[in-house]
Parts: sequence; C-alpha cells; structure tokens
Amino acid sequence: MALDIRLKKVNKIYYEGELVSGVVVIQSKGDMQHQGVNLSMEGSVNLQLSAKSVGVFEAFYNSLKPIQLVSYAVELVKPGKLPSGKTEIPFEVPLKPKGHNKVLYETYHGVFVNIQYLLRAEVKRSLLNKDLTKQSEIIVEYRDSKDKAVAKPVPFTITPDSLQNIKEKSQIPRFVVKGKLDSSLCCLSRPLTGELVVESSESPIRSIELQLVRVETCGCAEGYARDATEIQNIQIGEGDVCRGLTLPIYMIFPRLFTCPTLITSNFKVEFEVNVVIVLQNDHLITENFPLKLSRF
Repeated sequence: MALDIRLKKVNKIYYEGELVSGVVVIQSKGDMQHQGVNLSMEGSVNLQLSAKSVGVFEAFYNSLKPIQLVSYAVELVKPGKLPSGKTEIPFEVPLKPKGHNKVLYETYHGVFVNIQYLLRAEVKRSLLNKDLTKQSEIIVEYRDSKDKAVAKPVPFTITPDSLQNIKEKSQIPRFVVKGKLDSSLCCLSRPLTGELVVESSESPIRSIELQLVRVETCGCAEGYARDATEIQNIQIGEGDVCRGLTLPIYMIFPRLFTCPTLITSNFKVEFEVNVVIVLQNDHLITENFPLKLSRF
C-alpha cells in the first residue's frame, strides 16, 4: 500500500486566490476496503520562544498559539472499496485565507517563526488497519507587492572609532575599511551586491566574511522576545588581503530561509547583514546593516 500527493505545478509555488490542484495516488496489491479518502490544507504561523525567553515571559504562552491562515478539508472518496493497482483521485482546493481580514504570508522556515502551508491526504481504514497519511508542503509567494525594492545605496567606513559596544578602543589595532552596499532595500530574487576596500590595517587580516542574519520577534502587549540567528556566512576575502584592492560583495538570498520583511501585531521577521573582519590576533570587527527584503 502506498499513498502519494502529486501536484500539477512541479515547482509547488502558488499565489493567494489560485486553485491548488493535483492527484492523490493510491497503489495497492489487492482490493482495499476503506472508510473514506480525505484531503485537507492547513496554513499557519507557528511561534516559538527561545530557551532564554521561556521563563521570563509566562504571559506569552497564551499569545504563542499558532496563527491559522488557511484551513480547508474535503472528502475525495466516500467509504467503499478501491481496486487493486493504481488509483488516481483528482482534487482542487482554493488557496484563500481563513476569515476576511487575513492575508497569506509567504512561506518561511525560521527558528522561532515558521510559516508553512501543508496538504495532507488520508485514507481512513477499519480499526485493525492503520490509516494511511501523506503530507506535502506547498510554497506560497506574493503575486504583487506595493513595496518594490528601490536602490538605496549604503556607503560605509569602518574604523576603531566607528565601532559600537567597545570599552577600550585604544587597545584595538588601527585600521580603515571602506565600501558600500548597492542597496539596503533588496529584491529576494536578486543578489545583495556591493564592494569593500581595506585601505589600511596595522594587524594582519585572517578573513573577511559576510553574514546574513534573521531577526525574529515574537510578542504581545506584555512584552516581546527578539532573537537574532545566522542564516548563512560566506567568505569574501581570505588571508591578509591586499590594501587598496576592491573586493566584490555578492550574496544570493537562500529560498525558504528568507522572505519579504514582515511586521505584524504578533510577530516580526526582519533581516540584517554583518560585515565581519577577523584579524590575526583573533580580534573580531563587526559592522551591522539592517536590510529590508521584498519579493519584487
């Protein structure tokens, strides 16, 4: 016995208002009695607290229930018998938000915030036999957006004096790093680009890296928990790079782990990029740039 969900769209990308269509495939070696074949589609935002926030915010537990975006169930086949071999049952379900005021957010796989849309097929069987289930995720994206990414260049100069949260700046080796990000408003389908030049550095450099960070906030009226976690880290310079040489900044945004910047009353998903310079004596110099991501 095997159960599968096959969608018409190979890329599994859908937009609000579309019909999600495909077939439920059941394969059996002999005739099979069943108590009905059902299909459901659930879309929800799951919020979680990090370990450090759990004890602090007891009041959160009520507000951290999953936020339901889509809920749809349909009976595909009434109880009866399925023939041996392969049976294909077509289905169509509308991708519409539950309730009038709700919108469908884009699919996003985070650490403390998860936005997922799942199709679930189920073949109900008699008491002695286990029900068959199969789950498949669909990816929801915005079809159009009022927020379009308009280039907003960000020039920067990193020196010991420009660093924040440093107690004794006199102990930091002298250095000057200049560069620019081509835009802090970024389109998800295009890379983050820019350039960086090490003009001078007293201490030899070990590595220059670009770190993409997600900042997830879960909260309510009582307070909120804000957690920053790394999505990816790429090296743009290895070793003691030449002074005065322009190093290109180029980072592709990973799918599913990034989404358009999202700010709602219960949660926020924001993104930042860090330029990290590691000196030979293990000094770590970090400059942070908030990003606003959009689909278009």
